[in-house]
Parts: sequence; structure tokens; C-alpha cells
Amino acid sequence: MQIVPLGAGPAFEQIGLAQESRDGLSVAVAQQEAQNSLPEARRASGRFRLEVVPIAGGAELVTIFGDAADATQIPLVSVLRDTFGDADRENDRLRYVWAHTYARPDALQWAAAATPFLYARVGDSSFKQSVPRPILDLADAERDTWERGVWLAFRVLFLDSYGFSARATARTLKRNADDYKQAHRLRALAVLSLYSVQDDERAFSPVELHDIQARLSLTQRMLGGIIDDVNLERAYQKQNTFWRDIRGHNWELLRQRAEAEGLYFDPLKMPDGSETHALLWIAREDLAAERGRKFNARFLNIANPWRDRRLERWRGYSEVWGFTADNQRTTPDDQRAVRRREMIPLALYGLDHPKIPVLLVDFRDRLNPKRREMSRRLLDDVARNLLQVSRFGDLYYFLGRTVFDLVTGRRGIDINQPSRLRAYSQLKLLLTCDQQLAPPLRAEIKERLGSVALNPLENSAGAEARIAQQQYAALLAYARRPDGLPALLEKDRRAELADLQHGRWQRAFFRVANIVSFGLYHHTDGAAAGELQATLDRARRLAYHRRFLREVAASTPRAEIVWRVEDVRRSLRYVAEHGTDADAETARAIARIFAGTSDEATRELSLRCLYRINNATAKSELLKIYRDDQTEARWRALTAQYLITAVRERQSMTPSDARAIMSLVVVPAASQ
Repeated sequence: MQIVPLGAGPAFEQIGLAQESRDGLSVAVAQQEAQNSLPEARRASGRFRLEVVPIAGGAELVTIFGDAADATQIPLVSVLRDTFGDADRENDRLRYVWAHTYARPDALQWAAAATPFLYARVGDSSFKQSVPRPILDLADAERDTWERGVWLAFRVLFLDSYGFSARATARTLKRNADDYKQAHRLRALAVLSLYSVQDDERAFSPVELHDIQARLSLTQRMLGGIIDDVNLERAYQKQNTFWRDIRGHNWELLRQRAEAEGLYFDPLKMPDGSETHALLWIAREDLAAERGRKFNARFLNIANPWRDRRLERWRGYSEVWGFTADNQRTTPDDQRAVRRREMIPLALYGLDHPKIPVLLVDFRDRLNPKRREMSRRLLDDVARNLLQVSRFGDLYYFLGRTVFDLVTGRRGIDINQPSRLRAYSQLKLLLTCDQQLAPPLRAEIKERLGSVALNPLENSAGAEARIAQQQYAALLAYARRPDGLPALLEKDRRAELADLQHGRWQRAFFRVANIVSFGLYHHTDGAAAGELQATLDRARRLAYHRRFLREVAASTPRAEIVWRVEDVRRSLRYVAEHGTDADAETARAIARIFAGTSDEATRELSLRCLYRINNATAKSELLKIYRDDQTEARWRALTAQYLITAVRERQSMTPSDARAIMSLVVVPAASQ
């Protein structure tokens, strides 16, 4: 077992406040300038480390650990990489992802999860944790889509015809189970985005890291599992841009509302620089001076603090902040501090929410966030389970719900909003690994956050730390057993080989049979160990180079400007030698590379690839190049040679293309 420490950065940095002072002057602190004046207790850096465990049969178990607040290290996420036992990344395949806090529920939790209209935790799992279940199979991402389709068909054809009890129980259990798994997928996504592995050759490459994050993000979409690997980088960038824009919008919106209402805005900064949550504070000294002040709760969704007598008698958590003459925040004992204020926390918000800054913790009303989170869930459950209406089956409900959604969304009302699942999962992770918030404040946030949970399958933060240690130990024991992870790896490789040897409809039949049998049926094809590895090695390398060429063709019209031409040639050379079974999209990509490059070696390799790929699209692209008047004579001559040879070898092509080749190229009689 080898331990690889990962780079660290500041996990949280308080970087700003916004308040309207008693004399009417705006007191806004610039974020970047305030970073250097923060208290040391709030400037610590989070650390991660990587552990790589070799698996018999040629694989690696890569685990990310995080430092907990009590200085212990918690296993967070593990990924199984199938390497065939070599150091070449071209034939690697990422397989399973485990989130070690994703525990098996006990009987009480399952019973509560199946109870309609029960929106509360019922305790922690007492199940003796064994081998953890993966949250995602990266090599079989389509499975989620198939499972959703099978469940939808089962619900429509059978379940909805039964009475309320069966329908509501099954739907409630399914929704809670899906939300529970999705929460841990989102947490794993947050973990993977928080650490840097630039100097570690055995850690995830940028492409692998982006692929994992894209796959985890796409699990939230109905058809996300069928996205092709070549589009994962685009999906990753699109998701990053979307959430960065959402976060920036909510950050500015919350800051402006805090400043307008005389409150202090205190964002929490993560190691990657993103600010996913923020605290709002109020100064005790301002309560008397501003008593009775009007308060606009829009977007803040908390009660008026200026008329709340409880704050004047506040005995809960508070902090003393110091401020310099130019309103820079500092420690209260700093010599530069010209005034000190006792700060009382009011609320904590999540900024990663598609509509508004979403309230997660209200320090004066612990049920306020829960009531708001329940609103949409309750409305859906009443409509589907009691009234048996849906948007697509009842016109009046469709119109009414559309208007209601429009009003609540446009007005920033925190009722009937999308789930807080993403912001809630991120905050639970950050509280587990946080070393910056004062321990009493962190403990109070954890305790209050537990009351927001609607899912009976959820466990407390303390229990999750214990469960993570147990499940990682069980996973390591499973990895060492000959009938454990090595046997599963061999089984998955044979299933991978079966997918290569069967057509689309056969694979679809095998998939449905696997899902209907609850995973008991797995179709595998027999092959000797050496033949199995050699076949999969060629297929994976071809997939690697196909993907690279498609990315090159999609990114730029002239490959040598953006990409290293040696890398492009290497991929073309592999396809030219082993790419007989390459698909139509690869052929189109190679044709685009030929048309856009001025490098002669790349052009020659492109034509050789189109000849080698044995499908109709490749020959059609060759014919287009031959017919193009802009193609130089020497390239047309080489293209004609390849077309003649393809006809002689009876390669795949459409009848129309075959006739066109016969009419354009004089085939010697000997070749007839």
C-alpha cells in the first residue's frame, strides 16, 4: 500500500462583509483585500492524501482521504482503475466509484423510507457494514438509464393500477432510495473537485478526473448515461460553467440583499477557490440602534432580526470581530483594530442552487429551512399519490402548477423550489473535513443541519465518519480475497468482451435481463485469459485513439495549431494499423482532420485510416475526397488507389458508392 500526499490549499476563507452603518454610509469590504487580514483560526488549509492499493489481476484501488475536524483522516471516495497490470494509460478503464459514507440502511430506516408523507430522519443505520455498494459503474454508465426506463414501465403498466397503499409506498421508497444515492454522488463530485493531483503521476489524469465528474453530474439526468465518452469533456465544461454562473449570481444577490438590510455577508471559500456557501451575521451593537427597522425578507427568507427580542438576549454562539480604520476585518486583539463588534449568526445559505440562494440553516428557527424544503416534496406527493394527477395527464393541474412554479421562481420565494440536495450534500462534506470554523459554530451547524433532512435513509455526520472507516476496511478485505474484487474484475472483463462480440439488440436484451433479475443474470462469453486480455487491450487502445481523434476534429479546423502534431499522428497511426472496427463517427472525424491540416504526414495517415476502417462511412468519405476539385492531384491519386483496393477486398460500402467508384475509377479487368 502506497500513500501519496496531495497538494493542499485554503479550505475556507472569510473574505467579505457587507453592512449599512448607522450613519447611512455603506460599509463594504473588498474580498481580495480582506483575505490577508483574516484570523488564523479561519485561515487553515485542508489536506487530502491519496492511497493506491494494487489489486490482483491488474488493477488499482485509488482512495481519497480527507482530514476531519478532529485531525483524523476519513476515507471519502474510492475508484477502481483496471490497468491490466501495466503503466500505460491508453488501455486503462475506470470502473467503480465508492462513496464510503453511502451505507446500507437498517430495517427501521427501510420501513421509514417506505412510509408516505414521512419527512424526517429516524436515526442512524445499525446495520453491520460490509462490502460497500458502488454509487456508479463508470464502465457501465448506461445502466442507470436502463433502470429508470424499466422502473417507469413497471410503474405505468402495473403499479399505478393498484390502490393508494401500494402505489404510495413503492413511489416513496423509490424516491428516498434514489435521493439517498444521489446525495452521495454529489458529495463524491464535491470531493473530486476539491483536490489537486498535478505532481502525482499515479493519480487521476485531467481527462480521467473530468470524466468521473461528468459521469457523476450526468446521473441527475434521465438520459445522462447514454452520453458518449467523447462528449464527456464538453459536458464537464458545460456543467462547470453553469454552476459557476449560478454561484456568482447567487453570491452577488445575497451580498446585495445583506448590505441593503444592514447585515454582514460572510462567504465560505473552498480549496478550489469556489464559494459554495455563505453566512449572514448581525452585530449586537446594531440591534439597539436600529430597533424596529423595516426588513425586506425577499431572497433571505428569514424573520425580521431588527424586531426580534431574542437577539437582544442572545445566549447562543457569537464571535467578536475587529475592524480597522478602513473597515478591514481583522482579529479583535489586532493593534490595527479601531472598533470591535460582537457578531451573531443569523443564517447559512447554499449558493449552488439554480434559482436563489437557498436557506440551509436558520439559527433562530431550526424548522424554517425544513418547511421550505418540504413544500415541493409535499405538493408532489399529494398530487401523485393522493389525487393521482400529473402534469402530462391533467390539463388544469398542468396550467395551475405552471403558473405557481413561475410565480414562486420569479419572485424568489423559497417555496416549491428545486431540492436543496446539492447544497446540503456539499455542506455535510465540508463540515466533516472543515478545520476553519470555530468548533462550537461547526457543532451547532451540524446539529441544526440534521433537522433539515427529509430522507429517513440519511445518517448523522458523526455516524457517517464511523461508517466510512468501517466500509473502507471492508472494501480492502474484499479486495484481498481471491473471490472478491479480483473475481468481480474478471467477471466485468468478460462482460466487456461480450459487448464487443454482440450487436445492439442483443446487448439490449442482455441488459433488460440483468435488470429484471436484479443483477443475478450476467451474460459473459468464454475466452482464454490471454486471448481475453489481448482482445480487450486492442479494443481499449482503439477506443482511446478514436476518442482523441474525435476531440481533435471537434475542437479546431486545423489540428496542428491546437494539438501536438506528434500526438495526432500517433493516434492516426494506431487506427491505420488496428482500426478495422472503428465506427462511422471516427471516419468522419478523420476526414475532417484531412481537410483541415496542411501537414503531409498527417494527411497521408488520414487517408490510410479511411482505407483501413471497414465501414461504408469511411469509403464514402474517401470518395468525397476523390471528387473534391480542391484536392491536389497526388492526394486524389492515392485516394483512387485506396478505393480500388477496397473494391478488390470487398470492403463494406453502399451500393451507390460502389457504382460511383466503378464509374470514376477504371478498375483493371484482373480485379473483376
